[in-house]
Parts: sequence; structure tokens; C-alpha cells
Amino acid sequence: MAAITPLLFFFLTLLFSFKFSSTESHNPNTVAILDVSASLQLTHTVLSFNLQTLNPTTTTTTVQQIIPSNFTSSSSFSLLLHSRDSLLTTNHSDYKSLFLSRLARDSNRVNSLNAKLQLKLSNIRKSDLRPVETEIRPEDLSTPIISGVSQGSGEYFARIGVGTPANQYYMAIDTGSDVNWLQCEPCSDCYQETDPIFQPESSSSYNPLTCDSRQCVALETSACRNNRCLYQVAYGDGSYTVGDFVTETLSFGKSGSINGVALGCGHDNEGLFVGSAGLIGLGGGPLSLTSQTKTSSFSYCLVNRDQAGASSTLEFNSPLPSDSITAPLLKNGKTTTFYYVQLMGMSVGGKAISVSPEVFQVDESGDGGVIVDCGTAVTRLRTQIYESLRDEFKKLTPNLRSTNGVALFDTCYDFSSLSTVRVPTVSFLFAGGKSWTLPAKNYLIPVDSSGTFCFAFAPTTSSLSIIGNVQQQGTRVNFDLANSRVGFSPGKC
Repeated sequence: MAAITPLLFFFLTLLFSFKFSSTESHNPNTVAILDVSASLQLTHTVLSFNLQTLNPTTTTTTVQQIIPSNFTSSSSFSLLLHSRDSLLTTNHSDYKSLFLSRLARDSNRVNSLNAKLQLKLSNIRKSDLRPVETEIRPEDLSTPIISGVSQGSGEYFARIGVGTPANQYYMAIDTGSDVNWLQCEPCSDCYQETDPIFQPESSSSYNPLTCDSRQCVALETSACRNNRCLYQVAYGDGSYTVGDFVTETLSFGKSGSINGVALGCGHDNEGLFVGSAGLIGLGGGPLSLTSQTKTSSFSYCLVNRDQAGASSTLEFNSPLPSDSITAPLLKNGKTTTFYYVQLMGMSVGGKAISVSPEVFQVDESGDGGVIVDCGTAVTRLRTQIYESLRDEFKKLTPNLRSTNGVALFDTCYDFSSLSTVRVPTVSFLFAGGKSWTLPAKNYLIPVDSSGTFCFAFAPTTSSLSIIGNVQQQGTRVNFDLANSRVGFSPGKC
């Protein structure tokens, strides 16, 4: 038999890659097209992005210039969102090393969320993890529960004004946290951030909280010094922030400002969200920004992190788009922070995987369930769910050229000879027959610049499943807090 020439092999590869959808190409619910060339182009541009093209020329704006006289906490307003890699100059010489560093940060993030949940399920306060003392002393907060440097897990930043007059800071947004904080002078230990560190004495609206204030009482770990409230937040991966708990004025672009927001003024901060000045908590607890301002809803649309220089928006009190795919937000009696969604199942190529809906639910003890989180990158699924999803995907793609796994991904492909490829769709299934179908680039992602793509889901031994930001990119995710539902609106960025 004659040998197969390289040219013939290339055409056979193209033929086989299209085989799956040759008879179903008219149905967008079963087939998706991955633009391999476009994805690989982004892996090159993100490494060469010039940070100076994004940073504003000035970082200080007076409050009087931006506050409409009728602004209230219920007003609708919007902020630009920037991906982490748009704010930090990369030290990586190739895309694969950048990708692996992202996965390392992501693993820290997932460990942190799971640790936080397990403490709640076990009815253990973080303060209980320290040596037993007869009383909490202020100096206890100067030493972290766990010391160590993390690579941080803040992936999307918003520009927010702090103080009067307002200085502008890049703050990480986090739906998995409640306490707002930023680094403050004087620093006993502060990490590198993009902006100058906040100076409390420069703000006329800076107000330390007393130890008996409702905000101080609501902290999970606190102490008192001269009747001033001290806070500590540890993130489970060795990262922490410690300092004074205060109220300040926060300003939101040209939308206006809100007075008296409780936040931490961190003098000792380790690891965490390198590049940002601090964190804005968007979780469901009483100290989050959304809870303090009695926000009825908030939404965001996340851009692809490889699309350097691109920005999207974080919006407050904006209406749910009429075409949103909605699902109930569920309560977990053990924790108020996380946003649990009522997921009923998943499908591949329009066919539901063989997993009972009960596997996706929170049980009576508060264990299990599925949360939507903007800080986690890769969607983590309970092993039973993941294996069923992966096996069904592999079953429908027998002719895609597989290659070795990379890091936490066990299902990877060599698309180096292709410019586009047709693959089965992947969808999240909600009650009432509603489904959120992902574009192919949200579940087949490049791990290098040479054409290696991996199926971007991962198994977890934890009972908690997490819908991450890789799957959310390009979709407006709206948390309708007033009506306890979450909406997904593809393409509404």
C-alpha cells in the first residue's frame, strides 16, 4: 500500500474533524465551531501587550467633579472591568508558562473557597484556629493564622475611587468574598500594587469604626485597640490582610459615590491580589458592597483574559436583559457568601449526560451544590459529573487528534494543522428546560501557542462544584438579588 503523503494526511485530518457535525451543521444546539487561528493569535498578543496603553494618565479626581446631586445607593451605575493580565506586565516568555501560572493561582483560589466552606460546615470560626487565649488581644491580629505568599487569585479589576477627595484604585472584584479592603499606609508589609498606596490622612471621610459598631460585630475575626476595630481576613491559601476597620466614601466613575462603606484599611497584607490595591467583596454576606448598599442586582460581563487591553463592565441595579436564561439562586443555611445556582444537569451535543439532578444539589447539611464565581477560572465539577461530561465529549469526537494532558486537564487535542474545527456543544441545563449553551472557545482553550487545546473543565474531590470565569467569558451574568435568580445573557457585553 502506498504511503500516505503529508498533504493527504492533512486533508484526512480536516475530513475527520468535520465528521461529527456533517449531518447536523444546521443545529446550533448540537454543534459549535472553534476558531483555532483566532485563539492562537490571542496567545501571542497577550504576551506583547503594553501596559502603558491602558493606565490612565491621572489617578486623582475630586469627588465634587463626579457626584450627581441625586445619586443614591439604588441608582444604576456601571464600572469598567479589566482582566489581571491587562494590568500586570507579564514576565513570561511563552504562553504555556503564563497559562500554567494562571492554573496555579486558580488552584489556590479553589482551595481557599473549599477551606472557607468546610469551616462553615464544621461550625468552626477562623479565630478558633489560633491558640486558645483568655481574651483576644490587638497583637493577635498582627500575626496571621497561616503565613505564606500566594500568587493571588484576583482575575478582574474595577477602577474605584476611595476617600474625599477621591483617589482612583484598581480593585479586584470577588463574588466569593464579603469584606472590602485596600492596602493602607503605614505598611508593615504590603505587596506591590499598580497605584500609590492609600493614605488615610489624605481623606476627610476616613472614619475608624468602634469595637461595638454593628460592622465590627459582623466581622468573623476582629479585635479591639483603644476602642478601634481591627480586622483580619485569611483566604485559606496562606494569604491574609490585617488592619483597621473603617468607613469610607467609595466613588464609581461618573456615576457618583456612596458614603460610609465599611472596609478594611490593611497595614499587613501578604500574597493576595498582586497588582490591585485591594478587594471589593460582592458576596452575599452582610459586609459585602452589595449588601451594605442594599443593591437590588448586579451584573458583569467578563472578557477573554487573552484579549489584552479589552475591557467589559460591572453594573449595579441594572435590569435583567429580557432574553436572559434564568435559574433560581439557592440559599445555603451554612454560608451566606456564595451564590448557589439550581443546576439540573449538563449536555453534550444536545444530549443530557447521565447524572441525576440530585448530584448537583445542596444537601440538608449544606454540603454539595453549584456556585457561580467570578474569581475561579476553570469550572470544577464533582468527579462523577466531570467524568460523565468528559466521556460523552470524547465519545462524540473520536476523530479529533488527542494529545497528552496538561496540568489539571486530562483531555487535550492537537489542532496545530487546523484553522477551525467543529465540535459538539456543551450546555448547562436549568429547570423548565432552559439551557445555557457555551461557545466552543469557552470549553476548548489553548494551553500553548502551538495548537494544543484542552477541554476546560476539571474534576474536584470536593462536593462543591464551581462555574468558573472561563465558561462565563462573553456572557453577561446578572445576579437578581431582589428576586433570588441569576441570569445568563450570551453576547451582552
